[in-house]
Amino acid sequence: MRLNTVTWGSGDRVALLVHGMLGSAAQYHQVGPALAERGYRAIAVDLPGHGDSPAAPDATMDLFVDAVLESVDPKPSLAIGHSLGAVVLSHALPRLRPARVVYVDVPFDSPSGDPPAADVRERFTAARAARTEHQLRATRPGWSAEDCRWEAEAAAKFDVDTAVALERSYPGQVIRRPTIPSLVIRAEPSRYLSTERARELEELGFSVRSVRGAGHCVWYGFLDDFMATLDTWEA
Repeated sequence: MRLNTVTWGSGDRVALLVHGMLGSAAQYHQVGPALAERGYRAIAVDLPGHGDSPAAPDATMDLFVDAVLESVDPKPSLAIGHSLGAVVLSHALPRLRPARVVYVDVPFDSPSGDPPAADVRERFTAARAARTEHQLRATRPGWSAEDCRWEAEAAAKFDVDTAVALERSYPGQVIRRPTIPSLVIRAEPSRYLSTERARELEELGFSVRSVRGAGHCVWYGFLDDFMATLDTWEA
């Protein structure tokens, strides 16, 4: 499956950007240009069932990984994944072979049990319905109007069937010591990545940094802090 991509910049170094569940490549509408200013050619993908990429009602993690690898060249200088995108990147590493990888606000916890399809569908349908531009402006005071607009547009294009298939087929993973320089950037406080889990990841060999006051999509409202964390990371 070929995925839709969005590119910023024309530098020799490539930065691959992978968004989270219910998002799209446009989630990086600030990060992409900021990386381009730093000499990167930043390429963001729309994952299957997201943005302008095809739906995948038979989705699995392998399908997601294969789709990313069919759509971008291997060996990027930098790969950044947010939430679901971070999980996809972690599975793609052996074949993607980035020089460095950044995981944003993701716990890497294994799913528990096998939830009924109806329950998963109801949850994703409700989440999509709640992400209107009006609702986001009311509930995300730190987000810009552009952040809200892009997130609402991504939610409108989100394919629930793809997400249901992916979640129900995903068995989870065991996180091991990283073999390439790996940074975890978390919100502070984070609903998804506790301080205890962050400490466990550090013990495994991940670098972990926090952006105080940020939400799950860490750079929304905190772009300077997010980019400074990237700039000062000594891989």
